[in-house]
Amino acid sequence: MSQNIVVPALGESITEATITKWLKKKGDSVNSDEPVVELETDKVNIEVPSPITGVISEINSKDGETVQVGSVLGSISETEEKTSIQKIEKIKTTKVKENIPADAEKIIKEAEETLVEKKINLTDKKYDEVKVFNDQKNEIEDLEEPPLILKEEPLVLTDEVKNNESIKNFKTKNNKLSPAVRRVVTEKKIDVNKIKGTGKDGRILKGDVINLMDVSPEPNQRKIKFGPEERIKMTKLRQTIAKRLKEAQQTAAMLTTFNEVDMSNIINMRKENQEDFQNKFGVKLGFMSFFVKASIVALKLFPAINAEIEDQDIIYKNYYNISIAVGTEKGLVVPVIKNADELSFADIEKSIKSLSDKAQQGKITIEDLQGGTFTISNGGVYGSMLSTPILNLPQSGVLGMHNITERPIVVDGEVKIRPVMYLALSYDHRIIDGKDSVSFLKTIKENLENPGRLLKYLNV
Repeated sequence: MSQNIVVPALGESITEATITKWLKKKGDSVNSDEPVVELETDKVNIEVPSPITGVISEINSKDGETVQVGSVLGSISETEEKTSIQKIEKIKTTKVKENIPADAEKIIKEAEETLVEKKINLTDKKYDEVKVFNDQKNEIEDLEEPPLILKEEPLVLTDEVKNNESIKNFKTKNNKLSPAVRRVVTEKKIDVNKIKGTGKDGRILKGDVINLMDVSPEPNQRKIKFGPEERIKMTKLRQTIAKRLKEAQQTAAMLTTFNEVDMSNIINMRKENQEDFQNKFGVKLGFMSFFVKASIVALKLFPAINAEIEDQDIIYKNYYNISIAVGTEKGLVVPVIKNADELSFADIEKSIKSLSDKAQQGKITIEDLQGGTFTISNGGVYGSMLSTPILNLPQSGVLGMHNITERPIVVDGEVKIRPVMYLALSYDHRIIDGKDSVSFLKTIKENLENPGRLLKYLNV
């Protein structure tokens, strides 16, 4: 008995996928629900599980091929062991019920010996089959002998980072460091272990520190390991991201408008309520929930920014699904908070945490990425001061958040230092006029600077 491995339904408007790689090969044993093949769409990677426990009997499509939803990727047959067990159980049952002849004992014994022998053979492997990527042939090959697999150590960018702990070892070096030298070493984060003291009893002098400035840095370790250049084939996900971003530039008449927001009141509100909020809801109160709420208020006032163009029509969305850009090791994904206008601050924070965790763990689903009407991208978590975010088609608007820095601003005729964030709104000028875009961003600014208004408007 065998069952087919079929390309599952991939969500709305998605009709095909690319086979990233087979996780099993023909003849491999698999358990029920164990992933056997990885597929990639323009949205996300998914793993197709085995429908039954058995052995891969057929593989109909190769890595890199494009397959349609519903097409047969291969088939899985039930294992011989399972069949033998069923045969034994059938014989035993029949013997009890019908008093079968004595030669049935011989049949049972032979079948059991076969199973035992197979189990021994299966466990008597000297090593597991290992696959390695052959750069020259650009294919997966089976090795006759298991290779030596070395674990790559994390990349150390600078010796200062690596040896930062050495700066803390002044207690053992104090006798060799003058106050002036100690100050320079601390400020410049110099590794004292690399300084050879020329003073009495090996004491480190200021001149020794200056001489260190003439020492050439060590060669780049990645250059030594991988050569002057590294050429790595783009992943399917990265190729898709590049394609979609280019399509956004070519399709939309994209412009960006900017504003700034004084974050003082939000910061104070978070500090005052953080402990109670976390104790009650089990999640921290972040900035993102304020921005989601402020965006929804503005989207309701300016519906064109929550709309999209389809052929010659404008489709206005009367629901508010907010896409949140999340950076992962594989690339940028944009999961969606569905019906965000119907969620509380706590619900939004829980949704953001859940989606972010799933994205980082590679467990994001097609459903998590579909249906967004407006996107918020927070480049500030990486230290970005200002940017021009690109549209996430077919959406017409995207809000860019940036880092918070203290800047002098005029408040009631006086110059004061306040925590300020720059905001950027990129929009499709085909559907959104300049007046609406500026007013939209100004509305967000006003509600963020007076966060109490969000509670009033949204009944939270």
